[in-house]
Amino acid sequence: MLMTKPTGRLSKEKSPYLLQHANNPVDWFPWGEEAFKKAKAEDKPIFLSIGYSTCHWCHVMEHESFENTEVAGVLNQYFICIKVDREERPDIDAVYMNICQSITGNGGWPLTIFMTSDQKPFYAATYLPKDSRGGMIGLLQLLPEIAHQWKTNRKDLESVGNKIKEILIKQHNASKSSLPTKDLIFHAVKDFKKYFDSTYGGFGIAPKFPAPHNLIFLMNYSVFEKDEACIKIVDKTLSQMYKGGIFDHIGGGFSRYSTDRKWLIPHFEKMLYDNALLAIAYVQIYKITHKPIWEHIVRKTLDYVLCEMTHENGGFYCAQDADSDGEEGKYYSFTPEEIKNYIGENDGEFFCKWFGITNDGNFEGKSIPNLIENPNWENTDERIVNSCRKLYAYRLKRASLRKDDKILTSWNSLMIAAFAKAGYLLNEPKYLQAAEKANTFITENLMNGERLRARWREGEAAYDGKLDDYAFYALALLELYEATFNSTYLQKAIDITDIMLDLFFDSENGGFYLYSSDSEELIDRPKEIYDGAMPSGNSVAAYVLCRLAKLTGEIKWQNASDKQLKFLSGSIEDYPMGYSFALLAIMQMVYPSGELLCVSSDDVPPSLSEFLSSQTLNISVLVKTPKNTKIVENIAPFTREYPIPKNGTAFYFCQNGTCKKPVYNIKDLYDLIR
Repeated sequence: MLMTKPTGRLSKEKSPYLLQHANNPVDWFPWGEEAFKKAKAEDKPIFLSIGYSTCHWCHVMEHESFENTEVAGVLNQYFICIKVDREERPDIDAVYMNICQSITGNGGWPLTIFMTSDQKPFYAATYLPKDSRGGMIGLLQLLPEIAHQWKTNRKDLESVGNKIKEILIKQHNASKSSLPTKDLIFHAVKDFKKYFDSTYGGFGIAPKFPAPHNLIFLMNYSVFEKDEACIKIVDKTLSQMYKGGIFDHIGGGFSRYSTDRKWLIPHFEKMLYDNALLAIAYVQIYKITHKPIWEHIVRKTLDYVLCEMTHENGGFYCAQDADSDGEEGKYYSFTPEEIKNYIGENDGEFFCKWFGITNDGNFEGKSIPNLIENPNWENTDERIVNSCRKLYAYRLKRASLRKDDKILTSWNSLMIAAFAKAGYLLNEPKYLQAAEKANTFITENLMNGERLRARWREGEAAYDGKLDDYAFYALALLELYEATFNSTYLQKAIDITDIMLDLFFDSENGGFYLYSSDSEELIDRPKEIYDGAMPSGNSVAAYVLCRLAKLTGEIKWQNASDKQLKFLSGSIEDYPMGYSFALLAIMQMVYPSGELLCVSSDDVPPSLSEFLSSQTLNISVLVKTPKNTKIVENIAPFTREYPIPKNGTAFYFCQNGTCKKPVYNIKDLYDLIR
């Protein structure tokens, strides 16, 4: 079917989500002054709709309502309509999502906001059907009522908007700080154990989200506290997620979340950030346990990203849709007959038995391949591997998935971190090369001088970088440094963090604002701290500051780290389970750590990476060689006192403020740290 060329205002945009709506009969505006001026001039309220291109319910609402001429007629007559891609403008989304959750107690996408021309909201909702049903008011009933209230009861609507703004101000003023302690960590671990689903893994009941940073936190805790129960929680959860249908056993990669307790039926969209964080979690448990299945999962996930989600110049795309041919999950589900017809009766029979594909099906008459009932799930049978390759090729021909090919600095940074860590711990050069190539993409396409841009698509970089862009990119650069010991990555991480402090940090109270001091001003300037599907920018910023303080020994980073951790501790003490990445940062302060300076007469000793990959202790490592002496001494002035030996390597190890005598080979370093 030929696509009609977009003709509306949104046709000039780059966002795939906005372009999807460019031919709607709704007279959409992109976010900007044109819309606000028109609303003020025509004395109309604003209808703001926020979503993203791979959101299933966004598609549903578009088809039901925004493609409907009756709904469009009411919207165009009484409202000025604005469409926002939440992935391009996380600042707008965060402000109004916070308001929606405060008003309704719920959040999600599509996000629906009614507001005045000066951006003050007076009504919020998520998905709304065209006509009222099941207790939900329909747009055709709601829109005329709001239009009527706007004409007859304006003061009350404006009063609601003013009260909402007052509440936001009070929320900011209520922020507090306290010293970070282990009690916060113990409290979170207690809650994770309480809500752990011992049967199917994960926490609570359906729906279940991966939230890999929760598992990374528990893995770190298990190492520090020698808590075997925590590693069992992680093992069970990562096992069940892989066994379920949330993992694409044919093509690799994870879907966004599971709609059921078993991890069987996913919401089928695949997001870049989920796969980045899950790859990090699986490679970390591989480092701890060395079980081959974990390496298999990491490789299948990252190979999927390289195959389907990577731009030719190295950047990573945002997401793949849940729908194909207008049906959610059609791309991923099969019948036994379909399998056997394509790969043969014998191999097909074996494949269907292995992955639980039956005539009854488990999803709308078909089956999603899964290993939930397979006792041999850890066995990567070569016969199955070959069948998966054949079915992958068949699936590509059978249906196609819409892809959101935006390249976001923040999400790319998480994937760079995943590729760097996997390349280092799995000793896989192609993953490290992918990380470095993506970093080059950012430096060449998403930087305007020293400043980051948020989004790139079709040759255009747009929007000022937000906190997540800076914090996540600094984290990626630190992971690249630890994987390569290339000191230019460490210097770049410091440069980016310097800019982040200058543009986003509240130097008086602690905490980082979501958008910079010189960006477009919205009705609120929030400090996002909750670690939801992704870690918050504040949590990652804290983690980066702690790492830089340990690596460089510089008081500047230590002071900023202390202030940020106090801010986070005061903000999260009522519900630390919801802030697991912030707790990872706090762990760096309250648990023992080591600092290692490697001074070499030649280059980085090859045995150093092998040594570090075997360590569970939190060790910060600097490598000083004749080639990088100047940059390392500038980054960490204390290293000036450590001369480069004429031959060989000297290792200087310190722990808990005490430095050991230097040793001169890896064997002695092993003994020293034991």
